[in-house]
Amino acid sequence: MEMTLLLNTTFEPLRVVNWKRAITLMWQEKVEVLEVYDKEIHAVSITIKLPSVIRLLKMIRLKDSHHAVKFSRANIFARDKHHCQYCGQRFRTEELTFDHVTPISRGGKKAWENIVTACLSCNNKKSGRTPEEARMRLIKQPVKPRWSPTFTITIGLKTLPESWRDYLYWNVELDLDRMENDSSL
Repeated sequence: MEMTLLLNTTFEPLRVVNWKRAITLMWQEKVEVLEVYDKEIHAVSITIKLPSVIRLLKMIRLKDSHHAVKFSRANIFARDKHHCQYCGQRFRTEELTFDHVTPISRGGKKAWENIVTACLSCNNKKSGRTPEEARMRLIKQPVKPRWSPTFTITIGLKTLPESWRDYLYWNVELDLDRMENDSSL
């Protein structure tokens, strides 16, 4: 059956819930319905259009971990604005890789503070050495971003319902399994 997009009072997407959970939240008067599907469910004495988008009536404060920047290749590239941190040139995503400033073989960690965006040429030139050993200069020292360069929520659906488009950004993904099992509502 259909899934429902759940928004915070601020219209921020929180999660995807199944239609039964959405109906329960409606009956508990915890949400308002913003969009509906054409489909209906029928009970003995009532008919209800399935909710497509619902919004909480009370604000839910999200844990700090919800806003933590996910360590990923896409976010490293976004932090460095798709510029090689050695030659300074801007590249398309497929022309980039990431480089461990201190190589793993030398005790370097897989962390925001040790990984930078690099073009293939500079990454090959640096190889398994430190920038100093390779006589290469870092344009800026890598740091963990305080904000998410690309906000992602994972959506486990192949196609998004049209009614959700006004409430989601182009790069939002909602994690269906994680969100459905969350009993905080």
